Amino acid sequence: MKKILSPTLFLIFLKLTLWSDLFASEKIKAENEELLQSVIKLVQEEYIDETKEDEIIESAINGMLQSLDPHSVYLNQKDFKELTSDTKGEFGGLGIEVTMEKGLIKVISPIDKTPAERAGIIEGDLITHINKDPILGKTLSEAVSLMRGKPNTEIEITIARQGFEEGFDLKLIREIIKVPGVLVNVKGEKNDIGYIRVSSFNEKTSDELYKEIIKFEFNPNNQIKSYILDLRRNPGGLLNQAIQVTNFFLDEGNIVSTKRPRFDKTINEYNAKKGDLIFGKPLLVIVNGGSASASEIVAGALQDNKRAIILGTKTFGKGSVQTLFPIEKNNLFSPNDLYGAVKLTTAEYFTPSGKSIQAKGIEPDIIITQNFEGEKNDSLTVGETKLNKYIKNENENNESGSSAYIPSEEINDIQLNEAIKILSNLNEKI
Repeated sequence: MKKILSPTLFLIFLKLTLWSDLFASEKIKAENEELLQSVIKLVQEEYIDETKEDEIIESAINGMLQSLDPHSVYLNQKDFKELTSDTKGEFGGLGIEVTMEKGLIKVISPIDKTPAERAGIIEGDLITHINKDPILGKTLSEAVSLMRGKPNTEIEITIARQGFEEGFDLKLIREIIKVPGVLVNVKGEKNDIGYIRVSSFNEKTSDELYKEIIKFEFNPNNQIKSYILDLRRNPGGLLNQAIQVTNFFLDEGNIVSTKRPRFDKTINEYNAKKGDLIFGKPLLVIVNGGSASASEIVAGALQDNKRAIILGTKTFGKGSVQTLFPIEKNNLFSPNDLYGAVKLTTAEYFTPSGKSIQAKGIEPDIIITQNFEGEKNDSLTVGETKLNKYIKNENENNESGSSAYIPSEEINDIQLNEAIKILSNLNEKI
């Protein structure tokens, strides 16, 4: 015969269980703190070189965050200020979008009209040394800081490139990098295709794009019948800019949503407002492996809303949301001051049809592979699934990304020329 606890005894048992769990939790927390302090003390007392506690702590925090995924990182005060300047579209350096892979710096793509692009740096290049100093052992932020510096100063980087038996050195002169947010001109034999290249999504992008579209649409001599939106080698940027740019081509429909799959929770949904600036004209978007984050949001929204043809190769697959959490100093010596900030992955981007972009990317409607130096070359693939510790997509069944190569001469740009051909044929029917 089973014995049944009385309500009073049951409550006592429940409280004892909760206290036991709480005690165990506090015990583990105390042991972890003791472990961390013990290691710090050991390093300070026994390490071969002199160390500083604040540098050790910063490295420990970065090590913890980088063990989670490639995009979570700690930013000290200096890094935090540099990140803020990046989103404003102007900063000093070489002009490359990079990530860390197997302890080396991997180039995702060079930025248009920068020292890196002019020097011939291409996607997939590995930077092994900066001024003969090895990258191995450095964090991504440390390596980026070394590549940045005063304008008109020289830097030497060592490149390892697939297909080359040995690495080679490149000398570059640092510049103030002004990210060319929006570039426009006309294409086609009849000059009836408006070409818009968006290189990044910074604070100025939507304002610049709005002005350029208005110039096209309200020019008395306007002959534009269709548009190309070129998002190749666009590493992304600000979410609000991606939403505004997408809204310029839609009258209605969902643009993107952010969700936490772990909690099956939708955080935000962003919908279009009436106001298609090109009044329903045909739109073709070109993407490649260098199209990441915000550019994938734009391409995915226009594709799912059947507003644009997507042409090119599979995008990078960076569909995770990073939230910036400033870390304040709560002490008497530095009130209201900051240690820095933590950029932490908190959610994923989903296209209007409910597809996660993370580790999957956007699959073009028309796949056109670019040629590299006259040969098709898939070894230059860049993508989220190439990164260490990337966040996997539950529905992932293959790799994200592709080559981010764009020929310097337009005559060799197969993707752009095919886009012009398609729209020229459509224009004949309008």
